[in-house]
Amino acid sequence: MKDRIATPIRRDIIDTLIESLGIQDFANATIREVKQVAAMAEQRSGIEFIKMEMGIPGLPAAGVGVRAQIKALEDGIAHSYPIMQGLPELKTEASRFIKAFVGVDIAAEGCVPVCGSMQGSFAAFLTCSQADHTKDTVLFIDPGFPVQKLQLKIQGVKYETFDVFDFRGDKLRNKIESYLKNGNICGIVYSNPNNPAWTCLTESELQAIGELATQYDAIVMEDLAYFAMDFREDLSVPFQPPYQPSVARYTDNYMLLISGSKAFSYAGERIGVVCISDKLFHRHYDDLSARYEGLPFGPVFSTRMLYALTAGTSHSAQYAMAAMMRAATDGEYRFRDEVKVYGERAHKLKEIFLRHGFHIVYARDLDRPVADGFYFTIGYQDMTSGELARELMYYGVSAICLITTGSQQEGLRVCTSFIEDHQYAQLDERMRTFQLNH
Repeated sequence: MKDRIATPIRRDIIDTLIESLGIQDFANATIREVKQVAAMAEQRSGIEFIKMEMGIPGLPAAGVGVRAQIKALEDGIAHSYPIMQGLPELKTEASRFIKAFVGVDIAAEGCVPVCGSMQGSFAAFLTCSQADHTKDTVLFIDPGFPVQKLQLKIQGVKYETFDVFDFRGDKLRNKIESYLKNGNICGIVYSNPNNPAWTCLTESELQAIGELATQYDAIVMEDLAYFAMDFREDLSVPFQPPYQPSVARYTDNYMLLISGSKAFSYAGERIGVVCISDKLFHRHYDDLSARYEGLPFGPVFSTRMLYALTAGTSHSAQYAMAAMMRAATDGEYRFRDEVKVYGERAHKLKEIFLRHGFHIVYARDLDRPVADGFYFTIGYQDMTSGELARELMYYGVSAICLITTGSQQEGLRVCTSFIEDHQYAQLDERMRTFQLNH
């Protein structure tokens, strides 16, 4: 056996840290555990880590939002509780934004501000799971955001899940229907573009989901955290196709989760909007009516669930979100131009990994390669997720295992958000050593 080349980080440093944190299986290490190991190893070794584990925006917040929020604070808005259903200005701008970039009509009353899509999904799960007592289970089209399953665990709500890897195209309809026909699915959840795979469901796949949601009376919770960030097309021209792909064109049973965190780089202020279809917003469910004084779905979501959680969304942040949406809709602010750097980074990183023997795990959207964006997925030969994640730590590269996202594939999620220009050369050299050692 050939002699191994020394790794940038001594193996004993990584091994000791993993053991000291009580991580039994690195394949199941959480994002924050991986981040902690990387930070401590960097400190002890003095070697810079290439950090790819955290999905945190790495760009400045949108200036138009910052200015609007500062003005709102200077005008004294902080002393007032926000209106429970949301700032009227934001609701109007959210409705216009959806029309401009998704191409569908949602009334302003159905656009409800939330403390980020995280709170939006939590409240959505509560509302959907209580709407009909015979439907007590949420279906995830995975891979997906692990915290959403934690939210259901906290709520005591059951869920089913399947990995979409082998069920693209025509296979997707049959796979989803195999769950829906059991009669217990209250909601369907997926992200588009996908976290972690960056796959994007096609219009025909979304049509299948929408038609099945109508047929089996399930509510689709479409997580658009990475709104218009499929950089293969320019989805940022208001009121002109191509639009952000959405199930909203194919069913009335939907909630769209719009986040300020990634498209507007406004993660720190915890601001988003849940946009509920007009029909669903006004729909009466017997179980919700009995529990919540006869209220229909939308007001239950806003004046009961959100009220109990936070009594509203940060007042000044709503002014920021309204300003960003208004500027985007009016064509004054091309948010895509600011975030397309993520796609450029992904293109460079993929080239380095592929050149050194890695492969892209979720590589295609049916007939075309997956887009370059905020995330992508890598695997290496026959290494398991845990083996690869741990091994890369010795080379000063941190990423999370796909298994933690509901994927059944062996590999890792790579996030492009914190990559610095000088780190491409570092990564190239380290992966050259990695390849020689393997």
